[in-house]
Amino acid sequence: MFLTFREEVETALHEALSSLSLPTDDLGIETPPEGVDAVLASSAAFRLAGEVGAPPPKVAVDIADEIDASEFAYIADASPQGPYVNFLPSSAYYDEAVTSGQDDEYGRLEPSGESVVVEHTSANPTGPVHVGRARNPITGDAIARILDFAGHDVERHYYVNDAGRQIAVFTWAYETFDEEDLPEPERERADYDLVRYYRKGNAYLEEADPEDVDEAETEIQTILQGLEASDEATYERVSEVVDTVLSGMRVTLDRLPAEFDEFVKETQFMFDGSTDDVVERLKESEHSVYEEDAWQLDLSEFGFEKNLVFLRSDDTSLYTTRDLAHHEWKLDNYDRAVTVIGEDHKLQAEQLAQALELLGNDTEKLTAFHYSWVNLPEGGMSTRKGTGIDMDDLLDEAEKRAREEVEKRIDTRIRDDDLTEGDIDRIARQVGIGAVRYDIISKQPTKTITFEWERALDFEAQSAPYVQYVHARCCGIIEEAGGEVPTDIDPSLLDSDAEQELIEVIARFPHVIEEAADDLEPHAVATYTRQFAETFNTFYRECPVLTADDDDLRDSRLALVAASKHTIANALNVIGIEAPESM
Repeated sequence: MFLTFREEVETALHEALSSLSLPTDDLGIETPPEGVDAVLASSAAFRLAGEVGAPPPKVAVDIADEIDASEFAYIADASPQGPYVNFLPSSAYYDEAVTSGQDDEYGRLEPSGESVVVEHTSANPTGPVHVGRARNPITGDAIARILDFAGHDVERHYYVNDAGRQIAVFTWAYETFDEEDLPEPERERADYDLVRYYRKGNAYLEEADPEDVDEAETEIQTILQGLEASDEATYERVSEVVDTVLSGMRVTLDRLPAEFDEFVKETQFMFDGSTDDVVERLKESEHSVYEEDAWQLDLSEFGFEKNLVFLRSDDTSLYTTRDLAHHEWKLDNYDRAVTVIGEDHKLQAEQLAQALELLGNDTEKLTAFHYSWVNLPEGGMSTRKGTGIDMDDLLDEAEKRAREEVEKRIDTRIRDDDLTEGDIDRIARQVGIGAVRYDIISKQPTKTITFEWERALDFEAQSAPYVQYVHARCCGIIEEAGGEVPTDIDPSLLDSDAEQELIEVIARFPHVIEEAADDLEPHAVATYTRQFAETFNTFYRECPVLTADDDDLRDSRLALVAASKHTIANALNVIGIEAPESM
């Protein structure tokens, strides 16, 4: 409805401006502020006032006079208000919103035919996932979900760094130290087990006698050289460590959840020759220089002060070199490539994009999505030193605190159903992990945030539980009505302000998905869910459903509740948050 309504508004404005012999390149369509009785408005009169030689309010009147709303299915009226032209929806708009909203897939856009690869998380497989990097898998997963719901053919990739120095150190340490040299693992899981070797190895390299360190460094360098030479035996040694750690990390990522279609290994682009190919082509570039015993790209012409090193003096490639080959592979196989990456890698991402362009790639197809950090009041994190807070600890604590909140509310629940221990466990997981995700997704990605339990688990405020409760309430109403939603209803009975405003919010959902996908803004969907919850709660307070004045009104309101249920469930799902049926 909303998308079709907008198309009609575009057509109406284009025809009106054309009839007035005015330019139609900028229609100025926007969402009016709260309190304005319109779904869309046009600010074109501002832009055209100088050309017409009249004040904007007079231009707005002229534009509105040229629009015949009767020619359109969803436009009821186009009326001037100061310098704006406001567009009001017809009864057909409201009727169809209630009907369409009851579809299980409501809000999903038509297939675009565009393939998109979203690379996110890609944390080095050196130990358990830490809280400081939580924004990457949570935001990346939400972006992938939104793009999928917006009709794109999406693949989710995790790029595995299995060729760098850290992995060589890890492999050497795993083969060198014995179990008795290590402390007890924090959890009985592969990543917690093996990270002890990594930490032991780094401590050894910092504290051991210089000659012992030199011996260790020689072995580490042999591993790196073996990978560079595409030695299968070396690859198998490294893979044993990498794959084992990843198996544990995936358990944590599944809890979030953060889903992946493919784990793409860095060594793939060394063994298939594509990294060597990138090196040779970069050497031929006019921007290529050999300085300080390394091949580099001098990118000063493009505003970069720092050169991009792509080959060491011993002919070993760098992470960036392999990543160039990786990105060319993505650009060759997908229409669009989105990489979710921390703000500390912004310069690298910009240099990489410039290098890709010099290699002849269409970098318009490439988007780097940058995010800032998630902090906890407890302080910073370091996998190498073994300090900080693991994601599993955060999620365990979230479920524990959510369970406490649920148990506190059991005696005051309105629904007449008995929650089993299994139900409480389920709700605690849905609410607890939902709270973590929502608190992270709801903030603009470029802003550093500090996670706070009280805010995240507040059932009465701007939080996941507050929104999730709307879905549970809808389910409760439908269940109390017998589980059946009438289909033969009269939507025109839904004429109160609270009902009309709720229908308008429902109708706007596909547009929210479209904009969030176009702009890569998952926080916009989170904002929408909060606005939806506030609007639904007003409807719930002011418009009795099961005790409505008559059966026809009861049935119409029940249909509106069903449309609300599907809308909020799908809105939560596209940002990876479960919608509980009871709370």
